[in-house]
Amino acid sequence: MSALGLLFTVIGLALIGWLAARMRAATFRRPRVARFSALPAHHGWFVAVCTVVPPLIFLAVWAMTAPALVTEAVLATPAAAALPAPGFERASILSEARELAAGRSYGAFHDLAETLAPAYAAAQTRYDWIATAAALLLAFAGGTLAFTRIRPDFAARTQVERGVMLLLLVASLIAILTTVGIVASLLYESGRFFRMVPIGDFLFGTHWSPQVIDPRDPGASLGAVPLFWGTFFIGAVIAMAVAIPFGLMSAIYLTQYAHPTTRRWMKPVLEMLAGVPTVVYGYFAALTVAPAVRQLGVALGIHWASSESALAAGAVMGVMIIPFVSSMADDSIAAVPAAMRDGSLAMGATSSETIRKVILPAALPGVVGGILLAVSRAIGETMIVVMAASGVATLTLNPFSSTTTVTKQIVDLLTGEAEFTSAKTLAAFALGLTLFAVTLALNVVALSVVKRYREAYE
Repeated sequence: MSALGLLFTVIGLALIGWLAARMRAATFRRPRVARFSALPAHHGWFVAVCTVVPPLIFLAVWAMTAPALVTEAVLATPAAAALPAPGFERASILSEARELAAGRSYGAFHDLAETLAPAYAAAQTRYDWIATAAALLLAFAGGTLAFTRIRPDFAARTQVERGVMLLLLVASLIAILTTVGIVASLLYESGRFFRMVPIGDFLFGTHWSPQVIDPRDPGASLGAVPLFWGTFFIGAVIAMAVAIPFGLMSAIYLTQYAHPTTRRWMKPVLEMLAGVPTVVYGYFAALTVAPAVRQLGVALGIHWASSESALAAGAVMGVMIIPFVSSMADDSIAAVPAAMRDGSLAMGATSSETIRKVILPAALPGVVGGILLAVSRAIGETMIVVMAASGVATLTLNPFSSTTTVTKQIVDLLTGEAEFTSAKTLAAFALGLTLFAVTLALNVVALSVVKRYREAYE
C-alpha cells in the first residue's frame, strides 16, 4: 500500500473510532447514569488519538530505518557480490538501482544497477507490506484498547488535554533542539577553524583574502575586520539612514495626521514591502539601483564609482526594512495614553510640538526596540548583498566604493568544491558564529527595551 493510502486508512480507522466512542459515550447521559466525567466528544477524541498516534510514530521511525534495511537485503543477494568496495562508485550503483526500482529513472550508467533493480523492488515491496501490516495493527490495537476504557467515570477530557499538552511540549522542544543543534554545529566547526587560525588574527586582522592562504600562517589572510565593517556600514549605517526617517515619519503620519480611511488602505500597502521576497529586492538593487548610483557618482565627479557600491545595497536594504521600523513605531506611538496628548494640546501646544515633546519621548523605548530589531534583520540579510554588493573586502567610508559583508562571504566560501577541512571553508562557520552572536545580542537588547516599554504603558 502506498504511503498516502496507508495514511488515509489510518485516518479512516480513527474516524470510525471517534464515531463509535462518541455514540457509546452518549449513552452516559441517560437518566439511569447519575454522573459522567467527560462529554461524548472527549471520549471520541481520546479513541481517535489513540488510533492515529501509535502508527504515525511507528511510520516516522520506519521511514528513517527502512532504507538501510532495504539496502542490507539487496546486499545479501548473490548479484550484489559483484559490487565494488565501499566508496563513491558503490554508492552510485546502489543509488541508480534504487531509482530504477522506484520507477524514477529509465536508464542507468552502470549495468550492475539494472541487475540489482529487481532485488531493490522486491525488498522495498516486502518491507512496505511489513510497515503497512504493523501500522494497521498498531492503529487497531490502540483504538480497541482506548475503546475498552470508555466508562462513565473515565476522565477522557483530562487524557485528551494531556495529549495536547504533550504535543505542544514536543513542538516547543523541536524548536529548542533545532536551535541547540545549530549553535552546536557552529561551535564545533568554529572550534576546528580556531585550531588553525588564532582567534585574535580572525577578529582583529585587517586583511581578508581567502583565495590565497599561506599554510604556514593562515591567519594573515583571514582577518575579518573589513567584513565586520562592511556589514555595519551597509546594514546599520546606510540602510538605517533610509529606514529610520521614512519609517518613523510614516508612522507619525499614519497615527497622528492621516484620516482613518487613508490609514485603512495606506498601512497595508506599506506593510506589503515586508512580504516582497528578498531576491526581488536583490534584482532591483543589481539591475536598477546600482547603475543609477554609479551614474550619480559619475555626475558628482566620482569617476571610479562602483556599480557594486555599498550605497546601492544599503539603500535597497533600507527600503526593505522600512515596514519593520514603521510597524514598531506605529504600535509604540498608538500605545501612548491619550491623556498625555490631550493634556499637551489643552496646555496650548500645537500638534507638531505635542508629537516632538510628548508623544515621541514617551514612545521612544518602543521605537528604539524596533530599530534594534530592524538592525539585526539588516545585518543578517543575504540576497540583497549577494546580488548587489561586491566581494572585495575593503575598509572605506565612501558609499560609492565597493565593499562586502559577512553574509556575502559566507555564501562565497561555501560555494564551490573546497574541502570542509580547509581553513577557507571553515572560516564560513566562524563568520556565522560571530554573526549569530551579534544578532542575538541585538535581539536581547531590543526585547529588553520593548519589555520595559510595555510595562510602563500597559
